[in-house]
Amino acid sequence: MAIIFHITKRAAWDSCRETPDADNEETASGRYRTEMFPIEGFIHCSKREQVIQVANARFRGQGGLVLLSIDDSLVSAEIRYENLEGGQQLFPHVYGEINIDAVVQVTEFEPGTDGCFTWPAQLASR
Repeated sequence: MAIIFHITKRAAWDSCRETPDADNEETASGRYRTEMFPIEGFIHCSKREQVIQVANARFRGQGGLVLLSIDDSLVSAEIRYENLEGGQQLFPHVYGEINIDAVVQVTEFEPGTDGCFTWPAQLASR
């Protein structure tokens, strides 16, 4: 088991858990995917040591984000470690929707006053 991470908007995460009957867990979609999933075919994730670099490169100054901690052993879709942009670092890419029961923690992920991100204190022990 390894924990991988995905940065997303709070609203996107909340929408995958919304149900017509909020008290009925059986009607929940139970799956998360990004807006770009139909185009890219996978969901971008990061290893712990990559999160802040990705956050500052792609989400600098954006609020309303959460950091999903995902147990890779519980993800039902294939996970490939690869670099599609020509660099040396390998990133976990989930080739399918993420079943929400694989998400073991959801952490508020807001930038500092300078727009940059730091590792959330709630995840310091992970």
